[in-house]
Order: sequence, then C-alpha cells, then structure tokens
Amino acid sequence: MRRRFKLEEDIFVNASQTELYEAVADVRAMGKYSPECWAVLGPRGPVAAGRRFIGLNRKGPFIWFTCCRVTCAEAPERFTFDVSTFGLPVARWGYRFTPEGGGVRVTESWEDLRTGRGARLTELLGLLFTGTPAGRRAGINRAGMRATLLRLKRAVER
Repeated sequence: MRRRFKLEEDIFVNASQTELYEAVADVRAMGKYSPECWAVLGPRGPVAAGRRFIGLNRKGPFIWFTCCRVTCAEAPERFTFDVSTFGLPVARWGYRFTPEGGGVRVTESWEDLRTGRGARLTELLGLLFTGTPAGRRAGINRAGMRATLLRLKRAVER
C-alpha cells in the first residue's frame, strides 16, 4: 500500500464559526478532543500565529511530546500548526471552518512533513516513541481525526 502524506476529515456542527474556531485555537483544550493528545503546555485561550506550545501525547503504553508552532490563525476561518520533534519536521495539522446551512463544516487536515532531509531519522523516532511505523500513521490519524471531530462537535453543541 502506498504511503499517504495528506488526509482530510470533516463534520457538520450546529454552532458558529467563532465558537468552533475558539474551541480549536485554545490549544490547551485539545486534550479534550484528541484521542492521542492528553495535554498541552502553552498559552490559554485562542493563540496567535507564531506562538509555540508543547503537545503531550500517548497511545497505549507509549508517551511522547511534540513541539508545535501556530502557522495560521485566521479567525474564524482557519487555524494551523506545525509539529516537530528534536527540531525535525513531523506534521502540519489544520482546521477550516466553513459556514453551511445554519451551521459550520469543520475540516481537519493532516500533512506528513517527514519527507526531506532527516525524514528517516524522524520516522525512526516516531516508531520508537509512538510504536507506529510511518506507513501506518495515516490510518491511525484518520481514525483519530474522526474521533477528534466528533468530540469537538459534542462539546460545542452542548
């Protein structure tokens, strides 16, 4: 099977763009939505482009951290951040909020950035820290994205 480097998942949510943007751009809240991220060390509330934070993650017995930097904070339409480990690029995560029929279509995207110099080392670190071979990461992320979006929907629609 050919390795996937980009994925998108989406969900319709009965809420405003602003509510959804603020829920996602408050990076410290990501632990409530993501099945892998259990906590974030960083600023409270919606964060601006350029801000950095640390993601604390787990999958089964594996625990790891990632360094993240917000690359796009265009309220209320888009929020994106890049993930690295030990200075090596790992992934880009993004969220788009598109008005649709009285609610919002939330699209979560993931792009694997382990493609250039240092890619093999980053893939090895990923295997050691997460227990997931690079070729299986897309499938795990797709399931995680679906879970994240559903949890976000439930939290914001309450």
